[in-house]
Amino acid sequence: MKLQHLFSTIPGIAGHVLPDIEVSGIFNDARKVVSDGLFVAIRGVKVDGHSFIPDAINNGAAVLVVEDPNQVPNSFKGFVLRVENTREALDVLASHYHGDPAEEMFCVGVTGTNGKTSVTYMVEAIFNHSQNPTGVIGTVNHHLLEKVWPSDMTTPDPINLQKRLREFKDAGAKAVAMEVSSHALDQHRVDSVPFNTVIFTNLTRDHLDYHETMEKYFESKQRLFTDLLWKTEKLPCFAIINIDDKYGRRMHVADPAVLWTYGADKSADLSFKIKSMDFALTVFDLKTPVGTTEVELPMSGTHNVMNAVAAMGAGLSAGIPLEVCKAAIASFTGVPGRLQAVPNNKNLSVFVDYAHSPDALENVLTALTKVRESLKSNAKIWTIFGCGGDRDKGKRPLMAEMALKFSDAVVVTSDNPRTEEPQSIIEDILKGVTAQDKNRVIVLADRKEAIHATISKAQEGDVILIAGKGHEDYQIIGSTKFPFSDVQVAEQALQGRV
Repeated sequence: MKLQHLFSTIPGIAGHVLPDIEVSGIFNDARKVVSDGLFVAIRGVKVDGHSFIPDAINNGAAVLVVEDPNQVPNSFKGFVLRVENTREALDVLASHYHGDPAEEMFCVGVTGTNGKTSVTYMVEAIFNHSQNPTGVIGTVNHHLLEKVWPSDMTTPDPINLQKRLREFKDAGAKAVAMEVSSHALDQHRVDSVPFNTVIFTNLTRDHLDYHETMEKYFESKQRLFTDLLWKTEKLPCFAIINIDDKYGRRMHVADPAVLWTYGADKSADLSFKIKSMDFALTVFDLKTPVGTTEVELPMSGTHNVMNAVAAMGAGLSAGIPLEVCKAAIASFTGVPGRLQAVPNNKNLSVFVDYAHSPDALENVLTALTKVRESLKSNAKIWTIFGCGGDRDKGKRPLMAEMALKFSDAVVVTSDNPRTEEPQSIIEDILKGVTAQDKNRVIVLADRKEAIHATISKAQEGDVILIAGKGHEDYQIIGSTKFPFSDVQVAEQALQGRV
């Protein structure tokens, strides 16, 4: 693609005559640069891409996009473009290079601490049910109908994101449902995605190792509803916001957008009231801007009702009839690792869930507790969990407090320890355990052993929650990923239970 076209909308460069260079590709990793490639030097959290300019040149870069031209060797014979922010430039360049694929798809962006994955899967179900093939980008994977691509982060960098959107478009996608992380918003990874509808689920403590404060965390989420909506040319556009959440009530929305609120709050545009709930089915009444109806959701938990309502709002914003949205939710098959039941004939209710923050753990355990109460059961609730290494240490004792609040027994184990010592992480977790609760806590650092031991000790009718890793099929120890699946380990333990 010609250099002139790539920079046609970048401030400070658009309108200037540029050399007649045919760019072979866009790169932010100097190791991947090929002949006639364009290298964008990104200042990262730990590493400055400007340091790798010589490597990019050696690999054949013809164009360099930088913030500091002084770091370009005098011997470089190619073309150098200075911009104020290379992250913002990379986002635009990647979109243009792939032909701005999102322009012709209905784009739904979902942000919030919890619920992003479930909402995107539910949006996909609704749009597919209305004969609009929908691609999904998020934590579990990227997929379009039967085609699946692996995912290594919630929201990809602009190069991989725009490449995937192009693949979706070429494969016939009419829409895309995308998880939008706070990191992605802070780092301008999605600024060039013209969203039709954006959803805010909630905001609770997480990622403070990156954002430092809850206010900065909130400000990153806010960008999706102001900066990005303000410049969209897709009208009408919608902002769907959870007003049961205190940060949702603070959220500002850009003028072009239609604001729909949702929640249990009766004043919400989409408000719900739960009628019944068990481990496999929740029935609720729903009021919407286009009418009221009764909805059957084949999942448990108020948090999953919230997710379903948000997704139905997205469907309605696209003009999909309420009855179609309702039918799609009624046939929803769930999300890998999100309150995922592990089938068995041992009369145990075993669930695997991705909950790795205090609030997420509270949501899941509240759901299981409510179901137990509705069934008038004396079953014990067992919670197995750990905390990830090299992440926010402040939430570790809070996780213990939340687990103990709703569980009869807690098994503290390892999650993804990464470069930290597992025992050190466990000691941080145990700071949230009071002297009177110590007798309800078991420590087994080996996660496989913890799952096997719990399933062996539990009595018939008991409920076991294996929290933290959800869909993940690996465990990160040091810098190495080892094969590990909570679901598979639980299945093995259940088979071996006498």
